[in-house]
Amino acid sequence: MKKELRRSTTDRVFAGVCGGLGEYFDIDSNIVRVLWVLFALGGGSGLLVYIICALLIPEESTW
Repeated sequence: MKKELRRSTTDRVFAGVCGGLGEYFDIDSNIVRVLWVLFALGGGSGLLVYIICALLIPEESTW
């Protein structure tokens, strides 16, 4: 089965990006969220990258 990067519809806080990344890399989505916040606070561009990911990564289908 081929793995595809998709935004999560079940494990989401804002747009499902961290939930989708967690599913894709088979790690807990809370770890991805913490890393994303650290990236945003450390470099400052994390929010912009998150918005770009939310726009570019398709949402997983529910059917």
